[in-house]
Amino acid sequence: MNGPQDLGGLQAFGAVNPDRGDPLFHAEWEKRVLALSLAMGATGKWNIDMSRAARESLPPLKYLGSSYYEIWFEGLKALMIGTGLASEQEILAGVSQTPAAPVPRVLMADQVSAAMLKGSPSNRAEPGTPPRFATGDLVRTRQMNPATHTRLPRYCRDKRGEVIAVHGAHVFPDTNALGHGEQPQWLYTIRFDAHELWGPDTTAASVCVECWEPYLDDIA
Repeated sequence: MNGPQDLGGLQAFGAVNPDRGDPLFHAEWEKRVLALSLAMGATGKWNIDMSRAARESLPPLKYLGSSYYEIWFEGLKALMIGTGLASEQEILAGVSQTPAAPVPRVLMADQVSAAMLKGSPSNRAEPGTPPRFATGDLVRTRQMNPATHTRLPRYCRDKRGEVIAVHGAHVFPDTNALGHGEQPQWLYTIRFDAHELWGPDTTAASVCVECWEPYLDDIA
């Protein structure tokens, strides 16, 4: 999706100047939003790629005008409404108006630490076919503008690069976000010359991007 989250390479947004002393949370409600997002994600009603898709589907003005955890909260509300766990009226009222909908799992308080330590690895068993590319191969990313979730940034589409690492098979986010299954695909690190991405007006040397095999074609 060419949404407002895909800002790489866009001009006039100003420099990124992180504050090294910035607190992890700026308000108590941000902690609650993170906790709610993790707890609801653990129910199994959606996956991490669906969560990303929900956030990037926000209208551009709302996305760009919202803070980090405001975006998370808006995405969570959209997921809950979309899966029938809550209605828009219930969210506005802050009170359940119907019996609780069943969910596949519930993350209990005594399970949180173990769940956080375990994480959610995306590596999977290798697919039945060998990788198309090897370290040192030259490739070109595909020119694509899907209406749905993808992890291929706009700034590196239809660009030449070199494979510098092969990471094995990983969950393919483009299908997982649509509920079409994980469909594991080979994952590569592609090194792009900065001039290939930005033209001559750049001070960068190179950029490395993780690319799934369906994003790539032979250089020929």
